[in-house]
Amino acid sequence: MAKSFDVVIIGAGAAGMMCAAEAGRRGRSVLVLDHAKAPGEKIRISGGGRCNFTNLHTAPAHFLSQNPHFAKSALARYTPRDFVALVERHGIAWHEKTLGQLFCDDTARDIVRMLLEEMRAVGAVLRLETEITGVEAAATGFRVVLAEETIDARALVIATGGKSIPKMGATGFAYRVAEQFGLGLVETRPGLVPLTVADAVKESLGALAGLAVDVRAACGKTTFDEAMLFTHRGLSGPAILQISSYWREGDEIRLAFEPTTDLGGAMKAARHTQGRQAVQTVLGEHLPKRLAQHLALEAGLLDKPVADLSDKTIDRLVALVSGWSLKPAGSEGYRTAEVTLGGVDTRHLESRTLMAKAVPGLFFIGECVDVTGWLGGYNFQWAWASGFCCGQAV
Repeated sequence: MAKSFDVVIIGAGAAGMMCAAEAGRRGRSVLVLDHAKAPGEKIRISGGGRCNFTNLHTAPAHFLSQNPHFAKSALARYTPRDFVALVERHGIAWHEKTLGQLFCDDTARDIVRMLLEEMRAVGAVLRLETEITGVEAAATGFRVVLAEETIDARALVIATGGKSIPKMGATGFAYRVAEQFGLGLVETRPGLVPLTVADAVKESLGALAGLAVDVRAACGKTTFDEAMLFTHRGLSGPAILQISSYWREGDEIRLAFEPTTDLGGAMKAARHTQGRQAVQTVLGEHLPKRLAQHLALEAGLLDKPVADLSDKTIDRLVALVSGWSLKPAGSEGYRTAEVTLGGVDTRHLESRTLMAKAVPGLFFIGECVDVTGWLGGYNFQWAWASGFCCGQAV
C-alpha cells in the first residue's frame, strides 16, 4: 500500500523548503523529495557563499515574464521585510550591500539551516538522493512513483527549478510534468549569464581580459549601471549578467564606460593643463589604463597629444567611450547561467496560489515558472513569496 501525505513537494530548494514549512505550519503532512545529496545547494553557492537572500527594493518591475502582472500578488503577500523578520528570528546576522541587496554576515549555510529548522518544527519530512521516475493523477490526487515505492498526495508541488547550472543537478523535470498535465511553456533560455564574442573580437579584446570597469550596459531600451568584467571569452560582471536577460541572439549591446564622468569636459580642460600628454594618458585618469589605450587606438588617436584635439575630435572620442557597441556571439549557456528565463506559462496558473487552473491540487513554484528576477536577490524573493503563497493554499 502506498504511503500517503497531504502534500508532496518535489524539489528541496529555496521555494520548495519555504512551501514545506508554511504548509506544515497549517497542519498539513508534508514530504519533500529531491535527487540531490544535500538541500538548498543553489542557496549554498549564492552570493559568493553568503547568499544574497533578498532585495529591499523588490517590485514587479524587477521581473521578466510574458505576463508582467502575474508576480504582483505573491510579492505583495510575502515581502522582503517578512523574510528579514524570519532571518532575525533565527538569529542570523545580515548586512545590506549596494542597491538594497541583503547578505548573510557569515555563510549562506545559515539560510539552509534556518529553512531545515522551520521544516523540522512542523514535522515536514525530507528525503534526499531519491529518484523520481514519474508522477500521475490518482483518485485521491496524485501518485509519485519512486524507484521502489509509490507515494500518494492530495496536493503535488513542483519546485525543481530550471535548467541553470546542470552540474548541480538541474534538469527540465518541471517542464516535463507541466507538459504531461497539459500546461503550456514559455521558451526557456539562460539568464543572468556571461556573454561571449566572436573569435576576431576576442582577439582584439584579449589585452583587456581581467579588467573591471563601471558601465551603463544597454540592450534596446533597457539599461543597467553596474560593473563589467572583460573575460577571455567575452564579457561578464553584474552589468552584463543583468543585460543578458534582455539580450537575444543577433542583438547589439551598447556600453558607456564610466557613465557618470564628464569625459568631454575633462578632455577639453586637459588641452590647457596637460596639452603635451597623450590621449590615452589623460583618458587613463578616468578609465582603467589598458581600456584607455584600447579606446585611443580604436579612435585612431593613440599617442596623439591632447593639445592637438579639436572639440569635434574630442566629441567623437567621447561618443566612442559612451556608446561603444558590439554584437555578442552568444552566451556561456546554462553551465554558468544563474537562472532560467521562461518556463511554465503563467496563463495556466493562479497568481494567488500558483496552482494549475485546469489541474486542481497541482502547483508550480519558484524558478520553473515564467517569472525571472534581476540579479541582486530578486529571484530568492520570488522563491520565498511563491513558496509561501503555495504553502498557504495546499
